[in-house]
Amino acid sequence: MPKSKLSAFISLLLVFFSGAVLGAFATRLYMVRTVLSNGVAPAPSRRPDPEEFLRLRLAEMRDKVKVDDQQLQQIQQIYQETREQFGQIHKRMSEEGRAIDENQVAKIKSVLRPDQIPLYDQLRAQHDAERKRDAERKQRRESPTK
Repeated sequence: MPKSKLSAFISLLLVFFSGAVLGAFATRLYMVRTVLSNGVAPAPSRRPDPEEFLRLRLAEMRDKVKVDDQQLQQIQQIYQETREQFGQIHKRMSEEGRAIDENQVAKIKSVLRPDQIPLYDQLRAQHDAERKRDAERKQRRESPTK
């Protein structure tokens, strides 16, 4: 092969190879973005309804662990007892949290001058309103639209 034909062949081969590499990279990039935009990526977490959660767990136990009806009833009772225990802990933590918050407010007010206390109360009310608004927005985002 003459030198000019060899260099033309090598150039053509390099162009073809670089196109194949670029095409493979572009396809990979396109597929990743398409998968993410199609909702295949993990959806934002939505707290499941407790009854829905229990139904799903029991179905898993029946289908995957192959428990019988008697075992399923016992497992359901265990789940319900556990839910009650967590409810009691949550209630206790809420009460203790309120007590800690009230203690913090009392300590801060003891540091403030009398003319600053109404301003502090106003600021706390503003923060509470913002927190309530944020919780409502979050709940609207998480609840399925009907």
